[in-house]
Amino acid sequence: MPPQLLVPTPAGPGLAPRYRERPAAPPRNPYLRLFALPGTRAFTAGNLIARLPSGMSGISAVIMISAGYDSYALAGAVTATGLAAGALTAPWIARLIDRHGQARVAVPAAALAALGQLALLLCVRGHAPAWALFCAIALTATTPNTGGMSRARWAHLLRGDAAALHTANSFEQAADELCFMLGPVLAAVACSAFFPEAGTLVAAVLLLTGVLLFAAQRSTEPPVAPRTTAGSPLRAPGMVPLLVVFLATGAVFGSMEVTALAYVDGPAAGPVLALQAAGSCAAGLLYGRARRTAGLRLCLAAMTLLMAAPLLMAPTGSLLALAAGLLVAGMATAPTMVTGMGLVQRLTPPSQLNEGMTLAVTALLAGVATGSATAGWTADHAPSPVVGFLLPVTAAALALALCAATGVGRRARG
Repeated sequence: MPPQLLVPTPAGPGLAPRYRERPAAPPRNPYLRLFALPGTRAFTAGNLIARLPSGMSGISAVIMISAGYDSYALAGAVTATGLAAGALTAPWIARLIDRHGQARVAVPAAALAALGQLALLLCVRGHAPAWALFCAIALTATTPNTGGMSRARWAHLLRGDAAALHTANSFEQAADELCFMLGPVLAAVACSAFFPEAGTLVAAVLLLTGVLLFAAQRSTEPPVAPRTTAGSPLRAPGMVPLLVVFLATGAVFGSMEVTALAYVDGPAAGPVLALQAAGSCAAGLLYGRARRTAGLRLCLAAMTLLMAAPLLMAPTGSLLALAAGLLVAGMATAPTMVTGMGLVQRLTPPSQLNEGMTLAVTALLAGVATGSATAGWTADHAPSPVVGFLLPVTAAALALALCAATGVGRRARG
């Protein structure tokens, strides 16, 4: 509800002026209009705190396990196990959230995930057998999809206002990129400044604290939808083809990250990769202010084109040139993801929105894992590390071809 202003109106001679209420003019900036809604600032603050560990948990675990066991192979296998377990359980957690409410499910799920991180920390601290690390990290699979819950709140608050929802989705994507920029930096600083387990400890505290703050904002929580016989959101027309496009899109991100790490191979890798997230964050905020939105096919075409920038810059051998190429490539990420998530919201029944968006994230993570594995093999066997930069371009082109062949965008509009 916009704030009210008391405006004087003319009165007769010798009489006090009468006052009437007139709504204040809404802010011209679309982001300021979003956060003028009651409760939105509070739930966003809590959600950002809860979301930050998503960018720091993986690298924190790798630093902690490699320091304790002197094995990057074990560290990689344990973190991959956690990622795979999360991908399997995330849709079920999201379904419970849709059926029982965000606060009732997300708080205990986050508490169990935080306990899993603490169990992993204690196992490493006590130098437990390797199998214990895999058991401990499996508990973190209950981590709720905090970004999906935030998007679900916006969809509930802004139902019927497509332009405002587009701006909200753009903000959420920019927030994702911000967390993936700051998360690794925070993890590296905590682990190096204090002790190797500090990053994992901080991530557990932030997750539980953020979810508690987010869940406390009950006024903006979407109402629990009654149970339906609709089954999984996978049955929605056009949903499966869209998830296949998300799978190929995830391969773009996974292959680019590993290829860039293999190419730089040093402490400069983190800041160089952060520029890609910075480009995506900036593009997402600008895209949210656009009055017209692009179709998914156009976004994927732009991504295919811009992903060639690192491929063109890498042969120069200059880290500055590569960083500039990654910055340019990142500018296609947020608009593509905003548009794709918008399609998920339109294809998924409102009563299953958390589950639908979590399925999209799961498809992305599966693509990231596939792209990472492919890029890792390429880095070990290709004659030059530059060859790996072909993979993101190929994956983006594949996503574009799949989108065009299945007509995903047309189905959503129809």
